[in-house]
Amino acid sequence: MSPRSIVSIHPYFKPHEGKLGEFIAGMPAFVERTRAEEDVLFYDFTVCGDTVFCREAYDGGEGALRHLENVGDLLGEALKIAELTRLEIHGDAVELDKMREALKDLPVQWFVLEAGLEK
Repeated sequence: MSPRSIVSIHPYFKPHEGKLGEFIAGMPAFVERTRAEEDVLFYDFTVCGDTVFCREAYDGGEGALRHLENVGDLLGEALKIAELTRLEIHGDAVELDKMREALKDLPVQWFVLEAGLEK
């Protein structure tokens, strides 16, 4: 894996009024489902007030798409009790291009890698 192949997904959720606890209670199902994915580099949830953020990264656009397919049903359920307020996807243009068609109906903001550091 090259650092240039890494794709990170940055979804921000706002649970509906009174639903933050229920949203948090559903997080372990996402984590367990994701645990077995070969291409996941990291995956966790953070909360700030009434905003929930999922911090996640994958080896390549294909790995990110496989993840979205893997948790699609869980995400569908979560979106019944929360709004997706922002969705960023970051990565190299080649990797992002692999995802654009599949995600064309989502409000994605595409952040293209221009410069970086590899260690």
